[in-house]
Amino acid sequence: MSDYTIIGCGDIGFRVARELIKQNHQVQATIHFEEGAKVPQSVGIETIIANFDYQEDVPELPLRGKKLFYFMPPQGGGSSDFRMLNFCRKLSPGNYPAKIVYISTSGVYGDCGGALVTEDTLLNPMSSRAKRRVSAENQLRDQADKFGFELIILRVTGIYGPGRLPIAQLQKGHEVLIAEDAPRTNRIHSLDLVQICLAAMGKGEDGDIFNVCDGEESSMSQYFMAVAERYDLPQPRQLSWVEAEKMMNPLTFSFLKESRRMSNQKMVEKLAVKLQYPTLEKGLGASQSISDLHIGVDSATNNEN
Repeated sequence: MSDYTIIGCGDIGFRVARELIKQNHQVQATIHFEEGAKVPQSVGIETIIANFDYQEDVPELPLRGKKLFYFMPPQGGGSSDFRMLNFCRKLSPGNYPAKIVYISTSGVYGDCGGALVTEDTLLNPMSSRAKRRVSAENQLRDQADKFGFELIILRVTGIYGPGRLPIAQLQKGHEVLIAEDAPRTNRIHSLDLVQICLAAMGKGEDGDIFNVCDGEESSMSQYFMAVAERYDLPQPRQLSWVEAEKMMNPLTFSFLKESRRMSNQKMVEKLAVKLQYPTLEKGLGASQSISDLHIGVDSATNNEN
C-alpha cells in the first residue's frame, strides 16, 4: 500500500514524489495519459491512469488514510473546476484521505492595486481561471468538512525553475509591458516549492492557507528581461498599455491587469521554510546550472500559476 497519493504527476508532482521515495515512502500518482507513465515508474512511482476530464475515465482511487497532494489544475474553460468535481465524486465514507495539500493560485485574490496581500485578504477572482481555482478550493473545503480530513491550501505565485523558463517565448520575440508600467508580482522557484509542499504536509493544520512566494517583488517585464540577460537572448520589446492590448494574446494580457504584492510571512514562520532561492538572481542561476532529469509534462498536469 502507498503512503502518499499525488493527483497530477507533472513537474512539481514528480519532484515531490522523488523526494518522498528518497525518504523510503511509497507513492502512487495519477497520470493523464498512459505514455506519460514511463518516467514516473522508472523512479518507483506507482502510476494510475486517470483522465479527470471525464467522470467515466477516473478509476477507483484507493485513498483511505493516505496523505494526498493535489497538483491537477482545472480544465481550460468555465468558472467551475470539473476535474475537481470528478475527484470529489471518488470520495466516500470508506474512502477518503487523512490529509490533502492543494496547490491553488494567488490569482484568487484578483487585482489588489499594489496593496500587500496576506492570507486574510478577501478573495476577488477576476479571470475565469482564477474562478475555477476558487471553485476547487470550495469543493475541497466542503469535502473536508463532510468527511473530516485535514485540508491545507497553498496559494502559489508564478513558478519558475529548471525547464520552466520563458526561453522559447523570448526566442520568438515575446513582448512585455514597459517596465515602469508593469504591475508588481512575486515568484517562487520550483525547487523551493517542492520543499514547501512537503513542509505543508508535515506541519500544516486543517484550515491553514499559505501564500507561497519568495518575498521578492518584481514584474513580469523584469522577469523576462532578467531571463534574456542570463541566457544572452535579445531583450524583449517593451510595449505601452495600448500597444499591449492590441498585440498580446488575451490570456497573456489578462495576467498583466492584476497587481499583487504577496506576503510570505505566515509560510516562513509556521512552516519553518528556509528558501534556497529567495531572489530571482539566485533562482535563475540555479535554473541554469542544475543538471536535472527531463520531465515530459502533460498539459493536463501543468500548473496555471
